Amino acid sequence: MLPSLFLSHGSPMHALQPGPAGAAWQALARRLPRPRAILIASAHWETNIPMLTGAEKPETIHDFYNFPEPLYRLRYPAPGAPSVAKRAQTLLKEAGFTAGIDGCRGLDHGAWSPLLYMYPDAEIPVVQISLQPALGPRHHFNLGAALRALAEEDVLIVGSGHLTHNLRDWSRGQGAAAPYAREFQAWVFDKLNSKDLETLLDYRERSAHGVRAHPTDEHFLPLFFALGAASEKAKAERVYDAIDAGVLAMDAYVFA
Repeated sequence: MLPSLFLSHGSPMHALQPGPAGAAWQALARRLPRPRAILIASAHWETNIPMLTGAEKPETIHDFYNFPEPLYRLRYPAPGAPSVAKRAQTLLKEAGFTAGIDGCRGLDHGAWSPLLYMYPDAEIPVVQISLQPALGPRHHFNLGAALRALAEEDVLIVGSGHLTHNLRDWSRGQGAAAPYAREFQAWVFDKLNSKDLETLLDYRERSAHGVRAHPTDEHFLPLFFALGAASEKAKAERVYDAIDAGVLAMDAYVFA
């Protein structure tokens, strides 16, 4: 059974200038068994019900504005995996979810930016799954759990978001790591390692800095998706934990 992953994908500029995060993504891919396909949930696709990309050749979506022109020339031409999308849809329906397949949508930067460095040859088929932010953390944990069987079928399940994501604080250009970001980072680490899922699911009420770390929680929901997809005996291993621009925690976790 493959592990599941949570990645903090960083700003779009990480696709162009990956820095230490890119090196961490590369190292992570080298240590993992080679998957036959990847199913990735990105914070940048929101729908009312779970949707899966079903295109044979998903396009590279540049879903950002006012960035350097070379960033818009980047492409991640990985093939799609319509059969994996259909299998995922079946598993979701068996678990009681209404789920659909979008035959036109491509991969947004939350998906392709880390994959560009994990699997630069773009040979592994990729399916993206959408989030439903209005339904909260438990929904996304259950969504991942419904797809857990795919990990036994050599599909790598990834949640791509951010451990902290307050763009108002980020826009102020802080240098040193903000105390609240460090404290929330440590709080999540503790809850994951103690397997205190119930407290983590209620992070907005039960952590000191959850609301400031995530004014809206779409970038944190991929963590719960990855947690749900992991085996019940899985342990959390943090493989990267830098903080960019003072407030964007770039933590990456393996659940194996």
